[in-house]
Amino acid sequence: MKQGDALYAALLAREFPAQTLLRYRSELRRLPCVVIQGEPPLQNVISANKIASALGIEPGMTKVEVEAFPAVTMLRRSLEEERTAKAVLLECAGNFSPRIEDVSQDGIFLCVLEISGTEKLFGPPLALAKNLLSHVRTLGVGASIAISHNFHTAVAMAKGTSAPNIRCIAKGDETGALSLLPLTVLEMTEEQAEIFSLWGIRTLGELAHLPEKELVSRMGQAGKCLRQMARGEFPHLLQPLEPDFTLEESMQLDSPVELLDALLFVVNIMLEQLIFRATARVLALTSITMHLTLEEGARHVCTIQPALPTNDRQLLLKLLHLELETHPPSAAILTVALKAESGSTGKMQFGLFSPQLPEPSRLDVTLARIRALVGEGNVGRAVLQDTHRMDGRGMEAFRVPARPRAIVEQPPPARSAMRMVRPPEIAWVTLQSKRPKTFLFRGRCYAVEHAYGPWIVSGEWWAATLWGIEQWDLVARTPDGQMLCCCMVRDPMREEWKMVALYD
Repeated sequence: MKQGDALYAALLAREFPAQTLLRYRSELRRLPCVVIQGEPPLQNVISANKIASALGIEPGMTKVEVEAFPAVTMLRRSLEEERTAKAVLLECAGNFSPRIEDVSQDGIFLCVLEISGTEKLFGPPLALAKNLLSHVRTLGVGASIAISHNFHTAVAMAKGTSAPNIRCIAKGDETGALSLLPLTVLEMTEEQAEIFSLWGIRTLGELAHLPEKELVSRMGQAGKCLRQMARGEFPHLLQPLEPDFTLEESMQLDSPVELLDALLFVVNIMLEQLIFRATARVLALTSITMHLTLEEGARHVCTIQPALPTNDRQLLLKLLHLELETHPPSAAILTVALKAESGSTGKMQFGLFSPQLPEPSRLDVTLARIRALVGEGNVGRAVLQDTHRMDGRGMEAFRVPARPRAIVEQPPPARSAMRMVRPPEIAWVTLQSKRPKTFLFRGRCYAVEHAYGPWIVSGEWWAATLWGIEQWDLVARTPDGQMLCCCMVRDPMREEWKMVALYD
């Protein structure tokens, strides 16, 4: 191949509505299945798998006609699942070439990749096609691939190639390779197809041998374009698209599901697809949001966030299981959709004497089980809030740090511990010159030896939760010599004293 020559790979998946629905229904792939659409009693077949087609079932048959065949499974068409599957296939193709044009038709997925210049990444064109076909098959879709230096030749050969096959057309052999293909592989109007039928033209080879001038005089420039396509000579300007990378999978259930085990069986297959797509881009899943559509139009949403990005399917499935047990849906489930956020699969290397962190998978499951016992907002790590309030602390989700902290050997500084009194306890205080002199706390009387303060703080003047306190640090002693170091506050709005902390 000369440098600068374009090379195209056409990826085609037939009976796309049927293949889309069978992606998550592996148990039905060896059974005759058809996809129907329409409202009863005007339902008709729009797609069928190979086993159903071998029985003689064809698109356009009514539901009553299909019921005459033994043991045929009928599935309702899901446009949402087709949209998701199409986005998944375009994303898969984007891993092999950044220049992709979508030329799909109703019931057929078809995209064309320009693969010139990819030899150093994926090897020769045949190796790239095998690799791409393997990835598509892992996604649960059967397809065929045709490679040619002409865009329309690749499309026509893909339509004339049965899955899962690969055809490579050498440059200059386009006319001979296309000669035996039927005219149906070209996009033509019904009027054009009827004219060729009256002339007795059935194959591209017969069309390619028609005299050009006479054909143009009878069919115009459209006839010339069809003849060039049949000869593999019609030029094309690629119109590439930029598919978005969104980790989403959705499925419409055949019947309402109430049992959690049945739902998790479906979710397990969807997770496998998400993980495969993330792994193909050297990414890991940081969070998964599950959207459930329930009966009577209700919706249920739940989210899991592992401590570290992971592609461990069993771990993610267990976290979803615990989340659904803690917050179960309120009705039977009709559709399931998973949306994942991706992140880098960072690795951490600890020092030889650094303390070992808990294993992320065990940590996630343990935290999920604790949340189910003590409540959603009672598990995490304490954080300081942006306030001067004495109890200005909150809780946030626990996260394993991305990098371990460096351990520096330093002598421990002299510190004193402060133990917060929860809840603050009321104390009775006597004043002298507006300073605490004595107070009664837990049934014992203390004489104040040193009083530091007051420190006056307030906040939230803009809300109904307005607060203000007068804080004192006290050193006091009982008559028998027992010393107490404490922190007390006075609420000037309520004129009451409270013990909030004890110093060790």
